[in-house]
Amino acid sequence: MLSLRIFSALVLIPLALGAVWAGAWAFVALAVVAAVLLGWEWTRLCQDGRYGPAGLALSVIGAVAVILAHLAPFWAFPAVFLGMASIAFIPGQKNGSAAWMVGGVVYIAVPALSLVWISGQGRETLLWLLVVVWATDIGAYVAGRLIGGPKLMPKVSPKKTWAGLGGGVIWAALVGLATSCLLDEAGPSAALLMLISAALAVVAQAGDLFESWVKRHFGVKDSSGIIPGHGGVMDRLDGLLAAALPVALLCLALGGGVPLW
Repeated sequence: MLSLRIFSALVLIPLALGAVWAGAWAFVALAVVAAVLLGWEWTRLCQDGRYGPAGLALSVIGAVAVILAHLAPFWAFPAVFLGMASIAFIPGQKNGSAAWMVGGVVYIAVPALSLVWISGQGRETLLWLLVVVWATDIGAYVAGRLIGGPKLMPKVSPKKTWAGLGGGVIWAALVGLATSCLLDEAGPSAALLMLISAALAVVAQAGDLFESWVKRHFGVKDSSGIIPGHGGVMDRLDGLLAAALPVALLCLALGGGVPLW
């Protein structure tokens, strides 16, 4: 399983980095694919493995939000709210699942459009965010395996430990330090970016726990089996989905991407 995870990471990480480096439309295309797959996985979770009209609508809403975030950001959020209002009334949904599908619009479309908007603030900010989330996952895994100790939320995710959370926070803070050094005088202070990166690690871990809670609620282990060794797209992007909106709000509040902080 570990070898499969490493192999998948060696394929997916260069793909993500290449899309960021290739320019706006390359990243938009990757985000559209991710939004469509996330809509498919969320629907399978909420509707006993079925992917009907509501699931298709969820995927389309996510894809449209991504494209609008690049072409006309002002209209992206109204499109999401319209999607939330309309998806609940699509016929053929299981009792109780319509509310989950409305929640799926928020869970998928808002982070997706946030990521595309962040990409418009410069490659540095998006690359920093990606590496912080990856470092959080790796640091949490390493510390959790080497140290172990008390469980973080055993009823939600039995393998996660407080040591793992601490390891993820430390690794993320080190990414913040490295980013500040690379940006040199053009970027924020090392202390500021380390603090923000550490906070994002906590947010990313919360996103991971939320996704684990959703899967446990519906009695499934993985959101799908589309990524060997990892499970589904949602299993890989849960932390990034949680961290995307806070970073977008930071960019908005501070007048731009990381170099301007």
